[in-house]
Amino acid sequence: MHTRRRLSLLAAALLVLLGGCATRPINPPISRTDPTTGYSFEGRQGNLKDKDNLVILAFSGGGTRAAAFSYGVLEFLRKTELVGPKGNKVRLLDEVNMITGVSGGSFTALAYGLYGDKLFADYEQRFLKRDVQGELTARLLNPSYWGALWSTGWGRSELAAQLYDEILFNGATFDDLSRGRGPLILTAATDISTGSRFLFSQRVFDIICSDLNAVRLSRAAAASSAVPVVLSPVTINNYGGKCNRVAPAWVKPFIDSDDPPRPAARAIRSLKAEEALGDSVHRPYLHLVDGGVSDNLGMRGVLDSLEILQALHEVGAPTPLDNARRIIVFIVNSLSSPPTNWDESERPPGTVEVLLKSAGTPIDAFSYEAVELLRDTGQQWRTARLVRDSAAMAANKDPAVAAALRLPNAEIYAIDVSFPALKDRAEFAYLNELPTSFVLPPEAVDRLRAAAATLIMDSPEFKRLLKDLGAKLVAEPAAAGSPAAAQ
Repeated sequence: MHTRRRLSLLAAALLVLLGGCATRPINPPISRTDPTTGYSFEGRQGNLKDKDNLVILAFSGGGTRAAAFSYGVLEFLRKTELVGPKGNKVRLLDEVNMITGVSGGSFTALAYGLYGDKLFADYEQRFLKRDVQGELTARLLNPSYWGALWSTGWGRSELAAQLYDEILFNGATFDDLSRGRGPLILTAATDISTGSRFLFSQRVFDIICSDLNAVRLSRAAAASSAVPVVLSPVTINNYGGKCNRVAPAWVKPFIDSDDPPRPAARAIRSLKAEEALGDSVHRPYLHLVDGGVSDNLGMRGVLDSLEILQALHEVGAPTPLDNARRIIVFIVNSLSSPPTNWDESERPPGTVEVLLKSAGTPIDAFSYEAVELLRDTGQQWRTARLVRDSAAMAANKDPAVAAALRLPNAEIYAIDVSFPALKDRAEFAYLNELPTSFVLPPEAVDRLRAAAATLIMDSPEFKRLLKDLGAKLVAEPAAAGSPAAAQ
């Protein structure tokens, strides 16, 4: 009996020791950079040439709730065809140019970027209706992983990345996305040292002199969803300053000039934060956590990009806005804010409840602000066009006046896909109570998918878009919660 127990203990100790040899994946360095190549907006600008419509999907965080809700948007866009004035048909999904993903939303974004239409065959079974959280917990409790978890740099998020790779990404890297022809997928995490957004884009990886193509999609998803405390940060190596990098020409006016192009206040701050990543002497390692800490909607990058494009357009630099007639943004926000009864009691809420609420309140505020800022930008451009095209301005030959009115011609459509917009208040109450976790009942997954379709159909901005396009829908998805919608 004692011998058997000693052998069991010895076996467990050997497993721990063997696991202790585990090391985290190392992102490789590069010796030189080329801003016109790589998986980035700049490297794929050729896909945007002469585009009338720039279509962007912004997927928020929120665990499986966010993954299922954003998947519902993809399903709607896939099943829905537009018929133009000349009778030509086009799937809405094929018009998407870029998808930003944060935390839970990053899984759907990355998986669609990798698999395209093949995603719709098995994403529900492989991820949405799977107890991902339970499987991860089981691995954390398995002694065979304990040694690895105690290794330097190999924490709970690396264990999560390993699981995501096995069940969803199959070893794929950003090189697989680079070779694809689908929309650009931009996944965001947060640099925990500075609180700044960290984008998985070759432009950012050029700053740290590293090759994004070699990075596994599972690690990007793990970094973007690494909830502080619950999961460990994902650590990447920083080789900044060792590849003779020269900042892209369009970036320099914003970071080197005392009088940068305006308006671009948020964009300038973001660009300078990115440039600061290049200090590998003092920051040889970067530690990344959940992207929702810095931008739970995935909208910060969209707003920054519009500021940059507008500022460049106003100074006469070529941008994709030169030909674009419409910028269409689907803001897919699965944020839930369950009501509390705290104010009914003299006893204050507990520490955990306060921490969770204090973390969520700023996210709620920025989510609202981001949508309104996008709408304000659209109204600003619209007003400027009216003034510019007026008879008085047409007769004015002052170059300064002309420059001041050199705003983009594109019309902005901010299509808000979020729970509060649901007309069915019982359905809103149900979805709003769903937890932020990586396991949900199958019924909840189906109702989230159906709600996404309903919200788009009911959106005033979506209806305005159809009217302005002179198009009609070929097929209208079923209403939220109906059996047909979940099929």
